[in-house]
Amino acid sequence: MKTTIRSISAAALCAAAFAPAALAQDGKLKIGMTFQEMNNPYFVSMQEALKEAAAALGAEVVVTDAGHDVAKQMSDVEDMLQQDIDILLLNPTDSAGIEAAVTMAKNAGVIVVAVDANANGPVDTFVGSKNRDAGYMSCKYLAEALDGDGEVAILDGIPVIPILQRVEGCKAALEEFPGITLVDTQNGRQDRSVALGVVENMIQSHPKLEGIFSVNDGGAMGALAAIQGSGRDVKLTSVDGAPEAVAAIAQGTPFIETTAQFPRDQVRVGLGMALAQLWGARVVPAEVPIDVMVVDSSNAEGFSW
Repeated sequence: MKTTIRSISAAALCAAAFAPAALAQDGKLKIGMTFQEMNNPYFVSMQEALKEAAAALGAEVVVTDAGHDVAKQMSDVEDMLQQDIDILLLNPTDSAGIEAAVTMAKNAGVIVVAVDANANGPVDTFVGSKNRDAGYMSCKYLAEALDGDGEVAILDGIPVIPILQRVEGCKAALEEFPGITLVDTQNGRQDRSVALGVVENMIQSHPKLEGIFSVNDGGAMGALAAIQGSGRDVKLTSVDGAPEAVAAIAQGTPFIETTAQFPRDQVRVGLGMALAQLWGARVVPAEVPIDVMVVDSSNAEGFSW
């Protein structure tokens, strides 16, 4: 059965409504969340939503930034366990590398919910976007914008599961258009400055390049700068729905589409799943997929996470 954002968010809100009674018996709830990075508006908005939810619950929150360093993230989890957290919300920087920390948390009796990217090990629930759908939708949009004909490239990123799924979805969409040729795939590391140089090289190397798909909006903004600097007519699509990307789309730049995710909903739903398990629920889903949405010039104005 398809799980929707609306139904799961409602469940989380219902759970929050009953929180005071449980907290009065068990003491103050302590929630830990470790992010793969915080130098990204996507994760900043997720942190904001977590703090708002925790404040409504009267819970304490401990937040750490791994900076894409799995050793630091493991150390951060150890520190949070020393602080007696009840719930660990985990946004892994390395899905396989963090497995020992997941096991450690479960052995300590902590509920572990992976958010945005899944982790190996005994995770209770994974809440994340339909990343394959996102890549598929963006690349289908790009191919259709090119009338099904032309050379395109993929601006790849860090090889974590969500990024791999976006690329998989993109390639599946492009294969549906016989006139589209994928001529290049390079890693922009989801970073604006890195992507700028990568896309400049792409454009120089492929004089007939007409479209680029970026695995995230951070890389896409670097790609946009490279496209505009080249003076070439190269269309750009991406995944995320970041405010800066949405603004660029609304302004009619070569950035024509981003498939938006909902980071605030992901962390709210993840916390709701953890609370349900904390209170003894036995039928909490092992995975909750969150829908994504195409944002283009028709709906960019006024859209926000």
